[in-house]
Amino acid sequence: MKTITTNFEELKPNYNLESLADLKDIIFLDIETTGLTPKNSNLYLIGCVYYENESYHSIQWFAEKYEEELQVLTSFFEFLKKYKYLIHYNGNNFDIPYLLKKCEEYNLDYNFDNCGGIDIYRRISLCRDLFPLADLKQKTVEDFLGLDREDTYSGRELISKYHNYVCNPTENELNELLLHNEEDLKGMLSVVSMLSYSDIFNKPIRVMKAQANYYNGDDRRGSEEIVMKLRFESPLPMPVSFKSLGCKFTAEGIDGSLSVPMYDEEMKYFYSNYKNYYYLPAEDIAMHKSVASYVDKSHRIQANASNCYTRKKSKFLPQFDLVFTPFFKREYKSKAMFFELTDDFKKSRSAFSMYASHILDSMLKNGIE
Repeated sequence: MKTITTNFEELKPNYNLESLADLKDIIFLDIETTGLTPKNSNLYLIGCVYYENESYHSIQWFAEKYEEELQVLTSFFEFLKKYKYLIHYNGNNFDIPYLLKKCEEYNLDYNFDNCGGIDIYRRISLCRDLFPLADLKQKTVEDFLGLDREDTYSGRELISKYHNYVCNPTENELNELLLHNEEDLKGMLSVVSMLSYSDIFNKPIRVMKAQANYYNGDDRRGSEEIVMKLRFESPLPMPVSFKSLGCKFTAEGIDGSLSVPMYDEEMKYFYSNYKNYYYLPAEDIAMHKSVASYVDKSHRIQANASNCYTRKKSKFLPQFDLVFTPFFKREYKSKAMFFELTDDFKKSRSAFSMYASHILDSMLKNGIE
């Protein structure tokens, strides 16, 4: 078995990895095999990246013969004991199950139980509609980020090269096998920056400023919106912009902007316990029986669910789940919900941050344009 170490001193992830774990506890993983099924294929290379002495380094365990698979496996898991957080690309679907199956074959008592971790592929696939990509293969994402590779082979193409190497080792084939894995490891240090997109929907949003803006709507009538200026923990590697639910989001670097329509109109607040209310047709409101009992019987009727409301003229913001109360509607059967933009809300940065998170999550769920 060969063990190869390389200094990645020139590489630095453009993502705040310390938000995940202490840098000294983090390890990146990528494996190379001769097939997808552990029982019918060989593990011939495990590569890792770790942080030490103020820079990133890689270590690769390479099986020069099929029989050295066990040595590669044990060397990796002994090395892994020093780390607490594992980062990989689609490792939940392939690398980790494959390694565990190999441990079963050799009756090895190794596992990943003491490692937290994150699958970059799984995390960014939750917001894949943001990216104009045919798929989310690591090489595709690297192209999206403008990364160049020296390696020109796919993992599938290298299988025959490895079999050839075992039968007739050459320095050239060894370098090609190692280079592919090394490029995958380097790529992960860059591709991890894609987590910044998923953080938009998975971490609390920081609203730095919120203000009203007037604009001409589709009907060329004056409309009003709230524009929230956002700040992200890690910079987005590429600008992004999308629309949904009448809202618009744009972002570049660590700054973003979220625009949400605001409605200056009369809306209705519906009381849930309508049996305790009378409806007053002349005033078009519902009133609790403790007060309305003094109203002439000819001017009141028993309230029902659809007319048990009070009306309010104010400025309202939309919400797509019940996040802020009290909530208002235009009519009883309307699905759209709103809440009042009060003076207290205007002064609360935390309330705006919660609202921004709700809007972005709703936009993603609804489907973006």
